[in-house]
Amino acid sequence: MNVIDGRKVYQKIYDNIQTVIKGQSAAIRKLLAAFASGGHVLLEDYPGSGKTTLAKALAFSVSAKFKRIQFTPDLLPSDILGISIFDPNDRVFHWHEGPIFANIVLADEINRASPRTQSALLEAMAESQVSVDGKIKKLQDLFFVLATQNPVESRGTYPLPEAQMDRFALQFSLGYIQPEEEVELLSAQIQQHPIDNISPCVDLEAIAALMYQVKQVRVSPELQRYVVDIVNATRTSEDVQLGASPRASLSLMKVAQALALFDGYEFVTPEHIQELAVAAIAHRLVMEPRSRFAGKTAENVVQEIIKSIPIPA
Repeated sequence: MNVIDGRKVYQKIYDNIQTVIKGQSAAIRKLLAAFASGGHVLLEDYPGSGKTTLAKALAFSVSAKFKRIQFTPDLLPSDILGISIFDPNDRVFHWHEGPIFANIVLADEINRASPRTQSALLEAMAESQVSVDGKIKKLQDLFFVLATQNPVESRGTYPLPEAQMDRFALQFSLGYIQPEEEVELLSAQIQQHPIDNISPCVDLEAIAALMYQVKQVRVSPELQRYVVDIVNATRTSEDVQLGASPRASLSLMKVAQALALFDGYEFVTPEHIQELAVAAIAHRLVMEPRSRFAGKTAENVVQEIIKSIPIPA
């Protein structure tokens, strides 16, 4: 029996995505770390920065069931979860699964749907199940939600509630690429989009092996306490109205395990935790109004906390 090397699985997916997405190595690394650790990701960036393309590149790199949901104000929970339809011929209701019953789900422009529809994702993202028609229906063993939203457009959008933001392991942006990389992007799309040529490079068995090996990466008691100290500091900060929950600590630890595996380590280092702290914690914080008006952001708060807490020896 062949033993699958999780680091090689990561490198295969990384290289496959790199054929489509240029100049976003840090974002791809974070995305795959969340994916390998079982967390979900929220990409927030300007239109045209490649959010949807990155999501599709990941989905097309894995031989798995992929569904895209374009969120709109008239979208209903049943459009996501599924619905029972009455068949007059045999006089029974037949269940029709919604797109949530996939391995990888792209929730495009998630903040365009109403809070009622957004709430359909809460149970799914937290527990990998949904409650429909009085029954609990389990989702796929591999279930990953990658959501996108536009931070600059407010017309026709609904801010995601704190409970839903807490379900995302990481939130980060792509940002603009360098001019040289943008020229390369133009050259690559003269004839057709590179994503048209992308094909799966790993299967679900390889992903299962990757996720198992991530869990085997050691996290020392000192670093567990380091994670908790960082998260706990958000609860006592005078700039924060609502600090991060214990789910933030879990997310930060698990995604750091994935990064350590990618780097060839058998254990997590403080640098892995520091690399991910802002992406894992900042989106969960509710800032004090006076601090927000003074120009402080949640990202600033987390960065200051990292600088103030001593690194374990």
